[in-house]
Amino acid sequence: MAAAPRPITIAILAMGGEGGGVLADWLVDVAEHGAHLAQVTSVPGVAQRTGATVYYLELFAERDALAAGRDPVLSLMPVPGDVDLVVASELMEAGRGIERGLVTPDRTTLIASTHRVYSMTERIAPEDGRVDSTRLTEACRTAAKRFIGADMAALAEATGSVISAALLGAVAGAEVLPFPRAAFEAAVRRSGVGVKQSLAAFAAGYEAARDGGGAITQPAVPATAQAAGPLATEIAAFPAPARDFVRAGVERLIDYQDLAYARSFLDRLAAVADAERRHHDGGGRMLAETARELALAMAYEDTVRVAELKIRPERFARVRDEVRATDGQIVEIAEFLHPRVEEIADTLPAALGLWLLRTAWARAPVERLTRAGKVVKTSSVTGFLLLYGVAGLKRFRRGSLRFAEESRSIDEWLATIVRLAAVDYQLAAEVAEARTLLKGYGDTRRRGQERFARLMSLVPALAAAPAGAATLARLRKAALADEEGIAFERALAELKLDSAGGTNQAKEAGRAGALAP
Repeated sequence: MAAAPRPITIAILAMGGEGGGVLADWLVDVAEHGAHLAQVTSVPGVAQRTGATVYYLELFAERDALAAGRDPVLSLMPVPGDVDLVVASELMEAGRGIERGLVTPDRTTLIASTHRVYSMTERIAPEDGRVDSTRLTEACRTAAKRFIGADMAALAEATGSVISAALLGAVAGAEVLPFPRAAFEAAVRRSGVGVKQSLAAFAAGYEAARDGGGAITQPAVPATAQAAGPLATEIAAFPAPARDFVRAGVERLIDYQDLAYARSFLDRLAAVADAERRHHDGGGRMLAETARELALAMAYEDTVRVAELKIRPERFARVRDEVRATDGQIVEIAEFLHPRVEEIADTLPAALGLWLLRTAWARAPVERLTRAGKVVKTSSVTGFLLLYGVAGLKRFRRGSLRFAEESRSIDEWLATIVRLAAVDYQLAAEVAEARTLLKGYGDTRRRGQERFARLMSLVPALAAAPAGAATLARLRKAALADEEGIAFERALAELKLDSAGGTNQAKEAGRAGALAP
């Protein structure tokens, strides 16, 4: 007995603003013009990148409905283990599809863009919370009957279109649906919006599905990379393991401040590079970690930096692109700012900033004025000029309270690394990496500073311990494990440091040596 005809089942997992609904509409149009009945439903995800909208389509051939003498009953939701095609707009969304059981090795063709848009759980992790893209890709290959992956976002950007058009091309190129390429292109033309660009992205996605790749336009060399030219010789003098970090650091600091500031980065790094040459272990880890963390430390986030980034022309252009604003349309951008009195003091000249923090009668009104925060429309003249004025304080940054405090902390940290390198290279490398605790702003920054200070206070004792580097690495990971610091306090308690500055293990070893005949 012949099997009863069944619908073609399709699930589209797309984040907001990525055109998942447009892709679903295109597929419905293709099906209806291709002698198929089509039904589409959607289940919205939640905000802040913790879930995508799931669009579910079922397509049923009209000839099968006529043969049966009745209309088919189509489902409103995908059933795990019964989905023919899953389309994911981002690699993590493909992983979510696998987790939900929508992707199975006996039935499902999985088409996914391999770029990443990090989820909130990845972003808020104290340590590096990113999911390994390689593992996600391997999971896609294992879970699906057939996996097609390419950076559809890059293809769309290179063609001046949107990712939904590139994904439609990949669906056509996969030849998993009973419709020719021309039918998909006709649906794009019938939509009547951005047809030329959409067809270009469609063609790129089609070729990506056919050959597993796609011609991706290489980005232009950023202006900061060109500006780093005068320091190219100095950058090239650093050993290979650290050179990429050094180059990236120079480019970042030119953009952050100026060429002279980037040169001071190289000057500070010179002493560590010399210690690396004299005491290295062959891996170059100490210098590489120092270069990375030093660049981040010198490019700390302050109110000046925030204001500067918010009024850059490329940001306004990006916002217009994201909201798909057409020529002549007015776009309003509202910034929600909540500076604390400490952040205001940090921007002031060092003496004035200290005075504000220490003078109760001056501090109180500032706290009252900033308690509720402020909404600034950077798309308005007054709002733009306000942030433009704050960004203009960049030229005075070297005289600010925050600059003085950061410089003192950086110099002490670098001196510790150089000093330790002569006696314990691995511990010096761990001290270099420990500065990763200092990140973010507000309460996050304060917690990181407190934990970093506690780790640095333990370094003399750890230098005398038999496994000081491994212990510091364990403490650093514990300090990054949770916001509350529970794991960190537990790790410190297990270490059992005494008030004299040594570990119990080191003390016992010293006593044993003194008693030996």
